[in-house]
This record gives sequence, C-alpha cells and structure tokens, in this order.
Amino acid sequence: MKSIEVKGTARTIAERSSEQAKALKAIRRNGGVPCVLYGGSENIHFTVPAEGLRNLVYTPHIYVVDLIIDGKKYNAIMKDIQFHPVKDNILHVDFYEIDESKPIVMEVPVQMEGLAEGVKAGGKLALQMRKLKVKALYNVIPERLVVNVSHLGLGKTVKVGELHYEGLELMNAKEAVVCAVKLTRAARGAAAAAANS
Repeated sequence: MKSIEVKGTARTIAERSSEQAKALKAIRRNGGVPCVLYGGSENIHFTVPAEGLRNLVYTPHIYVVDLIIDGKKYNAIMKDIQFHPVKDNILHVDFYEIDESKPIVMEVPVQMEGLAEGVKAGGKLALQMRKLKVKALYNVIPERLVVNVSHLGLGKTVKVGELHYEGLELMNAKEAVVCAVKLTRAARGAAAAAANS
C-alpha cells in the first residue's frame, strides 16, 4: 500500500460545547479541517489545512498516512470523513493509528480482470461493489483486490464468499454480489434464437 504524508497542528478542545462549536467554525473559516486521531493511548485532536487532505481524499487509491502532528510522526489510516451536505467541502476527518501487530479494517477497491465468457456472448459486465471491507495487518493489505471474471457466463455472479485472498479476512456479507454479467436485450434475443433453431 502506498503512503502519503499529511501535516497537522494539535488543537485543544474547549470544555463547553458552545465554545467548541465556535472553535470548529473558526478553523473551517480559516481553511482548516478539524481531525481526530484514535487508536493510540489517547485521542489526539488536530487541524490540517484543507489543501493538505486533497490528495488523500479525492483519489481512487488507498494509503497508509504518515501523519505528522507538531513534528511527531504517527502511522495511520483514514477511518471516516464528513462532507458538507451542500458545498461538499470536508468538514471533519477521523484517523486511526496503526499498530503493526494488530489487524485493521479497511475498504479496498475492487478491480476486475479478464474478459468474461458472458460478455463474449453479448452480456454486460457490471461491478456491483466498488470496494470490499477487509481485516488484516496493515502491511498485508493490497492496493486493490483483483477479481478474475474470465469464467463468468451470462447471468452469472461472483459473490464475496467465493473470493479468497492470502492473509485477508473479507468482512462483507458472504452472499453479497461483487460483480455480475447481466443479460442485455441483444443477448436475450440471441439466446431465444438459439433455443428456437
């Protein structure tokens, strides 16, 4: 998995919630994003300039984050992100500190590989799940999960329970469909013509 550096500044948390809300508004008004790092001995509240998160957030890739807060480095992953419902700017990000000896849960992009039999027969290949949730030690997690679809016939699917990756535990429901070859009108017509001849 690739790594990316994000620099932040620690911030103190106001005791009263009204003061805290004011402080968060001020951070956002000045182009900052309030963040929290969980998973360590204590939660760390810090601020990152919105620009500093762009390459981490707006990308199809997943990263281990080299988080530098006031000069101190932490290994982390981005756990959760909140966007403004209208403006779509980043409101808040949660990071989770990685412990090399403990597994983490992370969503990994799915990549289909091969030409499905059903596509050759006129079907349409559809990716139903763009990401799968995996549990593993962070250094075992790949950048993407490759699913070979060459064997997929018309109307056939690949389910989570059929996939296996070394060192990874898939956390999604076993029956969930990852990808499918759907019958198109043309494929249905061809199948009907073949049945009638």
